[in-house]
Amino acid sequence: MKEESVFLLGTQRVNSAGHLEIGGCDTVQLAEEHGTPLYVMDEAHIRATMRAMREAFRRRHAESEVIYASKAFPCMAMSRIVAQEGLMLDAASAGELFTALRADFPAERIVFHGNNKSRDELDMAVRAGIGRVVVDNEAELDLLDEVAGALDTTQKIMLRLTPAVDPHTHRYIQTGRVDTKFGFNIEGGGALRGVQKALTNQNLEVTGLSCHIGSQILDADFFTMGARLMCEFLAQVKTELGVTFPDLDLGGGLGIRYLPEDAPPSLDDYAEAVVGTVRDCCAKLGLEMPRLHIEPGRSLVGEAGTTLYRVGSIKRIPGVRTYVAADGGISDNPRPALYEARYHAINASRATEEELETVTISGKHCETDTLIEDIALAPAQTGDVLAVQSTGAYNHAMSSNYNRFRRPAVVLVNEGRADTIVERETLQDLLSHDLVPGRLRA
Repeated sequence: MKEESVFLLGTQRVNSAGHLEIGGCDTVQLAEEHGTPLYVMDEAHIRATMRAMREAFRRRHAESEVIYASKAFPCMAMSRIVAQEGLMLDAASAGELFTALRADFPAERIVFHGNNKSRDELDMAVRAGIGRVVVDNEAELDLLDEVAGALDTTQKIMLRLTPAVDPHTHRYIQTGRVDTKFGFNIEGGGALRGVQKALTNQNLEVTGLSCHIGSQILDADFFTMGARLMCEFLAQVKTELGVTFPDLDLGGGLGIRYLPEDAPPSLDDYAEAVVGTVRDCCAKLGLEMPRLHIEPGRSLVGEAGTTLYRVGSIKRIPGVRTYVAADGGISDNPRPALYEARYHAINASRATEEELETVTISGKHCETDTLIEDIALAPAQTGDVLAVQSTGAYNHAMSSNYNRFRRPAVVLVNEGRADTIVERETLQDLLSHDLVPGRLRA
């Protein structure tokens, strides 16, 4: 099989041994050295995408910031890469914030999200001196005002708004509709009331407004719609309250290629849709061009991740299907079960062979945990290494210990080097928080 006929991403290539290679590392060798399942992150691809995203926006508007949504793939090594590439970072929990801070990420370049932040989380964020808290609701305004006041400081904030955009993605990852737990709704006046209230809080400084319409969006028109609605609300705030905010955060959501046929907007098309719309709307509405923030996560790391599995049992049901069992499943990739997410895979051990056999790749859990249904693969044999692509976003982040599986290791590959950045859990790790009361020892 010719390499150009294989769906390859980032630095992936087929090497002279006929194996899939990522970052100059043979994936079959990676599986042997590090075990499977194994998350492989392509460092060169991550850095190149970050630079291209940042350049696409700053070329169109110098006052633009790219904020990495760390929920997509959070770990200390990733925080260091984000810092080195000059991006900001978005945390949405105490754990994500703690990870970034322990990696020495500049606190003033952290944005803190979440729809139900606790007092302890807000206290942690304010004490750390983070740059922005994105406030989700009126109760949080009061709580954060109390926290900041107790610490005798003023906390900069943005308000998260819901602009009523339905981006036609899976309903579980639509976050900008009217019927959502997130943010102040523009429809019905909730957003305007939120702004009015925020302006009265003595220990808070409102620097701007934020929104996020959803995830895995493949049509740039939805970004255009969200930007337009947010600009119109900025104009309403200026007219009715006499206030102009310097910052506008339009969230993330740009989709990636999970399948060969997926066609998300290019980074330039995405940037043009966002920046162009804001510039046109501001000119029309008599607004100054704000500082723009975007919050990509999946689009920065998704295609850079590949999960390696070892093939175990193979079950052929004549006239029905063939099951090829991987040594992982729902514990390392819950997205097919959660969102009916679809993936592409390569038999990494036989990357030059024709994809002649249609099989279903199943997991090994006590569930019908199908990773990929009906995919054409080079005929698999027990012991082969399977490479499931575009697993860099949310797979490691959502992994679990279901069936008491150990979470996989993560290796960062670049120019022939593979560094472990998250160690594989051990069996002892699984018991590290178990307690047996004395009364059960008798």
